[in-house]
Amino acid sequence: MPAAGRRTAIHKAVHRKALAAGALAVALITGLAGCSGSDGAATKGVQGGAGAKKSPAAAPPNAVRLIGDGSTAFTGAQPHQPVWQKLKPGETPPQFVVFSWDGAGEDSQKLFSHFRSVGRKYDATMTYFLSGVYLLPEEKRKLYDPPRHSAGRSDIGFNDVEGIRATVRELRAAWQEGNEIGTHFNGHFCGTDTSVGKWSPEEWKSEINQAKSFVKNWKTNAGLRSEQPLPFDYDKELVGARTPCLEGRKNFLQAASEMGFRYDTSGVNDQIWPKKDLGLWDLSMQLVPVPGRAFQTLSMDYNFLVNQSPGTTQGDPSRHGYWGDQMRDGLVQAFERSYKGNRAPLIIGNHFESWNGGTYMRAIEETIATVCVQKDVKCVSFRQLADWLDAQDPDVVAKMRTLKVGEAPAGGWQTFLAAQPPAPARAPATGVKQAERH
Repeated sequence: MPAAGRRTAIHKAVHRKALAAGALAVALITGLAGCSGSDGAATKGVQGGAGAKKSPAAAPPNAVRLIGDGSTAFTGAQPHQPVWQKLKPGETPPQFVVFSWDGAGEDSQKLFSHFRSVGRKYDATMTYFLSGVYLLPEEKRKLYDPPRHSAGRSDIGFNDVEGIRATVRELRAAWQEGNEIGTHFNGHFCGTDTSVGKWSPEEWKSEINQAKSFVKNWKTNAGLRSEQPLPFDYDKELVGARTPCLEGRKNFLQAASEMGFRYDTSGVNDQIWPKKDLGLWDLSMQLVPVPGRAFQTLSMDYNFLVNQSPGTTQGDPSRHGYWGDQMRDGLVQAFERSYKGNRAPLIIGNHFESWNGGTYMRAIEETIATVCVQKDVKCVSFRQLADWLDAQDPDVVAKMRTLKVGEAPAGGWQTFLAAQPPAPARAPATGVKQAERH
């Protein structure tokens, strides 16, 4: 079996193991996040925000500078990036929606290339969290030395040369279209005494540096020296991540804060405006409705899966359509309560998988088609959202954070975010009073 197909099979085996181990019990309310594992030129730029300017479509040719063995290159500023403006007093904030993908490899299902096309169609940029081992051929697996595991070990396998070629092609085009390339790290170790949930900050730093190394040396490792480089410096491009199964966030945050990361999306939040944690924006997964059920679950395909077909990724085919509709409708309901309420960003996570007949991929595509076309809605990457947050007055973000889930500001945004009158000046002390104090 080619490594691309084998990788999918390994992912399914990993998830079957997690499901059988009792994932349903923890998923009913929040759940653990499951994780998995066509070339085409960009035809459409990504729109900036209301009042935002767009960056140039491409860097000048003389800006290209190869890095290391030529696996990556500096090619200038990333194209199709909005230049955000600070909210004016009384202005309604945009409704941000982030679609993101764990693993982000291109295999025989061609879901990476498909959702790149979907993004172009609906002017949506996304974040692709690359697993570094997807750029490491199996015969070079011993180059990976994971914390608390033997060298060459990975719970999601490795890749083959053609799989690496296909994945690099998609990463290259995705970045040129304005999308973000983050990291999902490497071996995806979850749920044991040696898993990422037990790693120290120093072990996280090792894992991060190895993920970077596989991106920066894929030409040498895979023998693909004639391929075009990835058009970015990954040391500068990599500013955020999602940990495997949302485990180990505390120590990861400490490592990430020391390594210059700007955000993390590895926790569990309500749909309220984000804050910073150890200097990183906390853009974690969120609790969203499950239509027809009395609980919420995480805004991720895997968590809908474990609530719908516990113990299997291939449930009753007669239920596939309903399950996909349930996920789509839950995400749209979550969108509507933010859009009409506190305008908190909606965070959605996914995997390039065909669980339950691919019904969750359909649900995501229909959600994108429903929400990204609406007025004042910006479907952006995590990095672009962090850029917007950093451009705002911190006091304004803090005030928006006081709004509860689905709560619209009393009196409307014009009143809620109205300019505050300056504090009255203190009267100067008189000479008599000053004399009395002496």
